[in-house]
Amino acid sequence: MKKQVKVVGAIIENDDQEILCALRSTDMAIPNMWEFPGGKIETNERIHEALEREINEELGCKIQAGSIFHTHVHEYDTFIIELICVTATIVEGSPEPKEHAKLMWLKKDNLDSLKWAPADIPAVEALIEKV
Repeated sequence: MKKQVKVVGAIIENDDQEILCALRSTDMAIPNMWEFPGGKIETNERIHEALEREINEELGCKIQAGSIFHTHVHEYDTFIIELICVTATIVEGSPEPKEHAKLMWLKKDNLDSLKWAPADIPAVEALIEKV
């Protein structure tokens, strides 16, 4: 049976209405693909707490988690991921890539120009449709 992982991803929008995209490093699973930054939800951790903790750890900034934007279950070869994408706003600091290879701000209608991790694609499509 495949391992099941519950993950939360941040859809962070800046004042220019651009979305923060994170490039997975070569050290990470599913390397060199773009994703919404975030991470695993720990046992007994609420979704919003997990997102705020993960962004602080991964990007070195503080966010305010908002509403759930999109949820999707994706089956990879070796595990199953439930990705919960939550809107968020930066409230302190600027995002810096600590674990990712690169960060990029993109307009919603340009998001499909990147090679996204398969689990993130449905949320990307939902964002583009919302433009």
